Amino acid sequence: MAKKNNVSLPPLSPRGAVVFIWRQLTSMETALALLVLLAVAAIPGSLVPQRRVDPTKVEAFLAENGKWGEFLDRIGMLDVYSSVWFSAIYLLLFTSLIGCVIPRLRVHYRQLRSAPPLTPKYLTRFTGYGTGESEREAEDLLSDAHAYLRKRHYRVRRVEDSEGRLSLSAERGYLRETGNLLFHLALVGVLVGVAASGVSEYRGQITLVEGQGFANSLSRYDSFKAGAWADTGELPPLRFTLDKFSARYNSRPGPTFGQADDYAAHVTVDGPDGSKSKHEIRVNEPLEHPGAAVFLLGNGYAPVLKVRDAEGKIVADGPVIAPPIDQNMTSTVVVKAPDAKPQQLALLGIFMPTGKIDQRGPHSLFPDLLDPQIALTVYQGDLGLDDGVPRNVYQVDTEKMTPLKGADGAPLLIRLSPGQSAALPGGGSVEFVGVKRFAAFDVAHTPFQLFTLVMALLALVGLALSLFIPRRRVWVRITEGTRRSVEVAGLARSDDYSLETDVQAFRESLLKKDFR
Repeated sequence: MAKKNNVSLPPLSPRGAVVFIWRQLTSMETALALLVLLAVAAIPGSLVPQRRVDPTKVEAFLAENGKWGEFLDRIGMLDVYSSVWFSAIYLLLFTSLIGCVIPRLRVHYRQLRSAPPLTPKYLTRFTGYGTGESEREAEDLLSDAHAYLRKRHYRVRRVEDSEGRLSLSAERGYLRETGNLLFHLALVGVLVGVAASGVSEYRGQITLVEGQGFANSLSRYDSFKAGAWADTGELPPLRFTLDKFSARYNSRPGPTFGQADDYAAHVTVDGPDGSKSKHEIRVNEPLEHPGAAVFLLGNGYAPVLKVRDAEGKIVADGPVIAPPIDQNMTSTVVVKAPDAKPQQLALLGIFMPTGKIDQRGPHSLFPDLLDPQIALTVYQGDLGLDDGVPRNVYQVDTEKMTPLKGADGAPLLIRLSPGQSAALPGGGSVEFVGVKRFAAFDVAHTPFQLFTLVMALLALVGLALSLFIPRRRVWVRITEGTRRSVEVAGLARSDDYSLETDVQAFRESLLKKDFR
């Protein structure tokens, strides 16, 4: 029985381990794997609401999903692009690309400065190989071949081998590798631009009802987030008023029934010199301002309610932002009246632009204001606003409250149209005054946005060069004899289906001296 040889590799030294890890990290396979992993890691950012984009939707998502939403928040799914795990993949990809590109830059630089490689001794194994004979002088043949190749942007080198045979070695397609490197360098530039934007940008969200204005100060934002290098002490002097929000909905039967064909926020911008200018803000058509841009995020209705307590005092008066919960703009309404006497009041309900109440409950049939209605229930008791715990403005904890009941002993349900009012048991009233529109805006300062766009465009250019420019070599060898023997062959560095045809056409043109 043969004796087995147990071969054990020596352990890596600390330096050797570091070198091994570095080589694995900077390999092209690792860079591609990290790029795919980064794309996969970004998927949750488009599936669940993100704090950086719309904090209001995040709060609604957490309220609807309970512990599952809290778990997703803990692992960073609601703020993907600022999470630890996404940042780790991002930094590893950045390091890998740098480690891949720099050595290849040195190699490519040497290739650009060097002459094409020597003509192989045996050409028969290469693409399009063919031979022919000519009575013309070798110098004439080489001169014509040189002119032919140079016209087609080949770099040409004249070679004489040990047997005295003259040949030309030609190569072109260096832009293929240049494009490949440009793509990777531009990709690094994109990563740099995104990272630089992350630490230098600021972004804030505001919600305005028609007629309300905004002045750019931290206290006016509903939510605000800034990078570590952002200067929030000197915000640009941006002031505007939401004059009107207009929307047009599709009323034709079909799968797109009820969808918005167009909507826009009509605003008046106050200039630093006291001038005023009118603008329209649409999706993907922001209001551009020096140092900031205002994007339209969402919209909805704001029913105007007036609430009186049992003492006849007005405890709530004005538009109430009602976040929509479906495509037909069925919206939730929450009104808190902490100053009501003798007990605090809370109104919970549904606003319907085109109202319908049936076995499904209150809902809207169409998103436009065709038959606006509001359905409310009223609670009295302790709103829990005095215990020092922050409360969501769109939620009410009714644990310490009791619903008002009607004459039949059932919980009171109020259904109103604009201009109508209803009396509350024990005194007080609720009046539905009218309806306004609201719009949600994102005010963003992204100083590296143009740089990132340029890098992305350069990446596309580099990718196109690397995909569509073939890297090929062509050789021509002349052997002296009674008649000159001409050998022609080519080699492609990648798939190049036209190389064989081009080499054969070159050989025939050279033999016939026909260079059309």
